[in-house]
Amino acid sequence: MTLLHTLTALMPVASVLLFLVILRWPAMKAMSISLVITALMTTYIWHVPIIQISASILEGWIIAASILIIVFGALFLLNTLTQGGAITVIRAGFIGITPDRRIQLIIIAWLFGSFLEGASGFGTPAAICAPLLLALGFNPLAAVALALIADSSSVSFGAVGTPVLVGISKGLDSVTASQLQQISTTAISIDMFVGVLIPLMLVSILTRFWGQNKSYKEGLALWPFALFSGFAFLFPAWLVANILGPEFPSIIGGLVGLILVISAVKFNFLVPKTVWRFPQDQGQQAADNPNRIIAPNNTTLSLYMAWAPYVLVAVLLVLTRLNSLPFKALLAKVKIEFTDILGTDISNSISPLYLPGFIFVIVCVITFFLHSMTAKQALTALSTSAKTVIPTALTLATAVPLVRIFINSNIEGAALGSMPKELAATMAELFGQAWPMAASFVGALGAFISGSATFSNMMFADLQQATAQNLGIAEHFILALQILGSNAGNMICVVNVVAACSVVGLSGKEGAVIRLTLIPMIIYCSLVGIVATVWLSLL
Repeated sequence: MTLLHTLTALMPVASVLLFLVILRWPAMKAMSISLVITALMTTYIWHVPIIQISASILEGWIIAASILIIVFGALFLLNTLTQGGAITVIRAGFIGITPDRRIQLIIIAWLFGSFLEGASGFGTPAAICAPLLLALGFNPLAAVALALIADSSSVSFGAVGTPVLVGISKGLDSVTASQLQQISTTAISIDMFVGVLIPLMLVSILTRFWGQNKSYKEGLALWPFALFSGFAFLFPAWLVANILGPEFPSIIGGLVGLILVISAVKFNFLVPKTVWRFPQDQGQQAADNPNRIIAPNNTTLSLYMAWAPYVLVAVLLVLTRLNSLPFKALLAKVKIEFTDILGTDISNSISPLYLPGFIFVIVCVITFFLHSMTAKQALTALSTSAKTVIPTALTLATAVPLVRIFINSNIEGAALGSMPKELAATMAELFGQAWPMAASFVGALGAFISGSATFSNMMFADLQQATAQNLGIAEHFILALQILGSNAGNMICVVNVVAACSVVGLSGKEGAVIRLTLIPMIIYCSLVGIVATVWLSLL
């Protein structure tokens, strides 16, 4: 690539970092300008026809519509539970388990979020966990950033193994089930040394930026419990990956982890004696009875009834994602297809009933009756959600087309391939034998740009395989690093950040979120590279 080609390929990444992170512009303004610059440079320097760019923009709007369905569903669920009083009960219930905000964060973001990721993916964990943390009294910025950081290790096997079963499978010319199993077990084995640190990272960031003393030490003081929580998810996930394959590690790991960690809290196992609270709730006592609280509609809700919608969401997500049951095929059959957009080879589709947002809406309707809500409360929840989603729609209308132009920049007969492939190939040539240190960063780049670990794996699996062959390194090992890198990229991908911010009312603050999640992403990928390098040296 020439210097101009390199600058063009870097533009979608560089513009996001410049406008969002450094200049701190709102995403709507930053992504609009980035879209125009990228489209012009792609046309005149990468020589992609205008018709291809136009088709990519239209495809971006189709994908943005899918994301909006999920965001609206998450907002509708949050507002429904707020109007009906369930959030009040859930908040008191968590105080009944533990008033320690660090442990609350681990239970919700790390464990419940991992279970949701395993069941659904599609940005569901942040869309559910961020507003739940907000409802418990967490700062909105903390709720979003920490939910995104937590949604990392579980992404390897998110949506019932989709990043492996679809991402890696479609990214390679041919791969067997036994090879996928080997790639999966290698990835989770490496993550046993890295992902286990995520809970400790979460609580340290929490106490440093939102604690009264602004100290990492108050988070690090929880290290025995945090490491236990890391293993409580990862060890069951590792066992499942080795025994059953890539479909269920995150689902079962998250569920087992929840049981183990909540039990540990109940029995005071590794729980510190000093309770850590936010400055605004110092001295707050768990005097309320979490099992019986008066909701805003003057009816009583039990803790179990308040949690019922979340339990129902989890159950329905699992039931509609299993290939062995008929529900997945029935929901996915309803499809709106857009083929050969504007006469190009770009095609896409929406399966509205299969999206998690549809499940959220169904659960909201059930909750109206389950919680004896009034018609006014239901309409308030609906109208509030619809109004809130408008800024997100405008932002996604520029952010997602930018991504699609970047990815669809490979034109048959052109001298260069797609921009992401060319960037990754340049990195592979630059790092040479040190590739294990860089491989995960390529996976993170793919997830950052595309907004999907699955798409990152599809995009870069063949490049990772070819690089491993050229360097004489085991292919399954490098492909495992690709999977782990795509996990890390999930922390900072613009699409996820925009969606999560909208759910907690932080539209326009996307850059602040990325500034908080960028360093954990770099640390995660660096640790993956170090573990991989040491591992290979011992083989």
